[in-house]
Amino acid sequence: MSDQVRAGLERLASRLGGEGAQLADLQRLSGGASMETWAFAVLGAQGARQELVLRRRAAPMDPGEGRSVSLATEAALIVAAQQAGAPVAELVHLAAPQDGLGEAHVTRRVSGETLGRKIVSDPRFEAVRPRLARQCGAILAQIHSAAPPPGLKTVDALEELARYEEAYRRSGAERPILELAFQHLKRHAPPPVAPVLLHGDFRNGNLMIDPEQGVVAVLDWELSHCGDPAEDLGWICVNSWRFGRADRPVGGFGEYQDLLEGYRAAGGADILLSRLRYWQALGSLKWGVMCLVMYASYATGAESSVERPMIGRRVSETEIDLVTLLEKGL
Repeated sequence: MSDQVRAGLERLASRLGGEGAQLADLQRLSGGASMETWAFAVLGAQGARQELVLRRRAAPMDPGEGRSVSLATEAALIVAAQQAGAPVAELVHLAAPQDGLGEAHVTRRVSGETLGRKIVSDPRFEAVRPRLARQCGAILAQIHSAAPPPGLKTVDALEELARYEEAYRRSGAERPILELAFQHLKRHAPPPVAPVLLHGDFRNGNLMIDPEQGVVAVLDWELSHCGDPAEDLGWICVNSWRFGRADRPVGGFGEYQDLLEGYRAAGGADILLSRLRYWQALGSLKWGVMCLVMYASYATGAESSVERPMIGRRVSETEIDLVTLLEKGL
C-alpha cells in the first residue's frame, strides 16, 4: 500500500471531516502504472462517516499521449455535468500541492453496479432495464448542454478516422474488413454539426446502475472532448458494450428509439438514426484498431499482461459488427 497515499489522506481527513476525523478502510480498487483508484472513509468526531473515492495519477501525464485529460479538467467536467443535471459522483476535493497526493481528486462513493454483464443479465436489474436506454438519452442531452471546460480538444468524424487509420497502419496489420470500413466511412461521413461537450466513453461499464433507480452516476471522464453529439449516442450502441445481448442495441439493455426519444425529451437535438449508426460503425472500427494495438503491445514485449492479447482477439468481434452494419447500409 502506498505510504504517500495514506499519509496524504490522513492529512486530508481532518479537512473533510473536521478536527479529530480519522482515515478508515483505505483500499486500492484498481489502476495501472499511471492511474490509481482508492476507496476510503473519513470518520468524523461526531460519528459521521463519509464514503469517498480517490482518483490519482501516479505517473506524470504526457500531454501528447492519447486524449486523456488532466484530473483537474476531469474534476471540472464532473462539476459542469452535475450543474447540467447529469448524475455524477460528486466532486469533494481537488488535490492541491500541499496535500502531498500529486495530481488527484476525491469524489463521493456511489453505490451500484458497473459490471456490464451483470447489468444486462442479473435478475436484480430486470425491473429497471427497460428504462435504462431512455435514461441514457436524457443524461447525454444534459451532458451535451453543459459548458465545456477550457482546453478540450474538438474532433469531427474525418479527423477521428484519420487518427485511427494512422494507428492501424502503424500496427502493420492487414485486415480487409477494417480496410473496407475505413474507405466506406470516409466516403459517407455526415456533414459537420456544431460541437458539444462529449463524455467520450459513455457506455455500459462506465455507468453506475442501481437496481431500482437506474443510472445513478456517469463515471470515467478522462476521454471527454467536444464533437458531434451522435458520437456519444453511437458509442453506447457498439456491440462490444452489449455483453452478449446483441438483440438490445443500446448497451445490451435497450432500443435505439428509446435512446433517441429520451435524448429529445430532455432537450437534445433531433438526431437521425442513420447518423447514430454511422458513429456506431466508427466506434466498432475504433475499438477494432484499439484491440490490434493492445495485441501489438504484448507481441513486442512492451506489455506483459495477458489481458492485452485476450483483448486483441476481440478484433474479430468488431469485424463481424462492421460487416453487419455495412450490409444494412450507412
